[in-house]
Amino acid sequence: MSVNLSRSAQTRKIVIETEYGVVAAQHRLAAEAGAAVLEAGGDAVDAAVATSFAIGVLEPWMSGPAGGGALMLWRADTAKAHALNYGMRAPEALDPADYPLSGKGVAGDLFPWEEVVEDRNVQGATAVAVPGLVDGMGQLHERFGRMPWGELLSPAIGFAREGLLVDWYAALIIASTTRELAKDPDAAAMFLEDGQWPTISGWTALAEKRLEQRRMADSLEQLARKGAREFYDGELGAALATDMQAKGGSLSHADLRAYRAEFSDPLSFDYRGARFDVAPGLTAGPTFRHALGEMERAAAFGAAPGPEAFTAYAGGLSGAYDERLATMGDTGESETHSGCTTHFSVVDRDGNMVSQTQTLLSIFGARVVSPATGFLMNNGIMWFDPVPGRPNSLAPGKRCLMNVCPILGESGGARFAFGASGGRKIVSAMVQMASFVADFGMDIADCFHHPRIDVSGGKAVVADETLSGDILDALRASYPVHTTRRSPFPYAFACPAGVMRKAGVNTGCTEIMSPWGDAICEEQGKL
Repeated sequence: MSVNLSRSAQTRKIVIETEYGVVAAQHRLAAEAGAAVLEAGGDAVDAAVATSFAIGVLEPWMSGPAGGGALMLWRADTAKAHALNYGMRAPEALDPADYPLSGKGVAGDLFPWEEVVEDRNVQGATAVAVPGLVDGMGQLHERFGRMPWGELLSPAIGFAREGLLVDWYAALIIASTTRELAKDPDAAAMFLEDGQWPTISGWTALAEKRLEQRRMADSLEQLARKGAREFYDGELGAALATDMQAKGGSLSHADLRAYRAEFSDPLSFDYRGARFDVAPGLTAGPTFRHALGEMERAAAFGAAPGPEAFTAYAGGLSGAYDERLATMGDTGESETHSGCTTHFSVVDRDGNMVSQTQTLLSIFGARVVSPATGFLMNNGIMWFDPVPGRPNSLAPGKRCLMNVCPILGESGGARFAFGASGGRKIVSAMVQMASFVADFGMDIADCFHHPRIDVSGGKAVVADETLSGDILDALRASYPVHTTRRSPFPYAFACPAGVMRKAGVNTGCTEIMSPWGDAICEEQGKL
């Protein structure tokens, strides 16, 4: 934990209560775009599509059209949940022999994998997997959307034409990855000054700089005119594949043409009187269920989250992650309809909900931009274990094992749609926040402001230092414990966003330390 951080500062976010729809997203303008769609007569699905493309422009290092993810949809009229997996795949021409181990031990990014020579699974076109987001949004809109597809992409096109404003937070994010961005001329041109310096506004409040995203705007206009499959079957897809192969990657136009996102029934289960619907297959949904199953066998928790609850959280998550890393992967036997990041959640005035997580995987993905399309590319190949012979080992055409964990829940008369960004930290946040609602009856404000721990597959527990001494002592009795504070950067814990509906009243909240995140009701949206 940084010794520089204030010990007296407090951060809170106001939670609105409204009968109208709410969009909670990691960027305020993206939430406003979704809320404007609700105001214009769209439902939760329309708002989700608009928010998805908008946030890919406004938070480009987290997600975008060249990424993937999964979502959960609740349809109030049929009282039915749907899962949509638009995760990434390895290209068919990928050769595992092109990713030799360096012998230097564990790599330093998001997963406990062995390091690969030249970080070929992390950085550059060799790390790019087949994107799924655009087909996912296309299928979602085709099946459930009300408003015209092109109209829903309009806010994102406008944001890209204008270019993202580089404030202090954007400058900080860009600076954190400047060395890697400089390795790709097209990424450097988009995010850096003179190809090597982080883009940053002056220190006065009136100084202003914006990213150059007009090529991305052109590509989004093509998608708006021609539909989602233009990204896969059309000239846009062909140009994208050509760019990646020119930079040494194996992504082909055939890979794109063969891609299809997949709707499926959710993984649904009960927990202490609550009901949960999560994404099945190669997501963190099964890990979420495993953790709650272990917690359900633990002792009673009491009236508020105390030592018993937090030791149960740590135990459930530790066991669930051990199983995840040891057994999960695309072995060819998984269900056909299975499964840095962003999450947003939507509830409309009729009670329809979307919990949606989308990602490029690492911050700035592969740190490679397709010059013909203006899209920043994912590094989904890093989701695979580079050691051969394991369930999640690298192989051509294989589906990625994602950490995304969008959830739908119902407990005590409240229905909620939660999710988070944060890689391996996501499932820890979702398990605890689900318990806060199901076990302790918290509303969304208390849930989002409550301190948490993180258990991400290692031996240690990372704990918010504001947890009580008896909770920390109980954790230390069984685990190595590191304490830290929530901060805007870096995030020691996942960054959640969620909405809740109870007795016809909708609420929403985002991670309290997120400087851009907000929940916006449709009355606040602007077209």
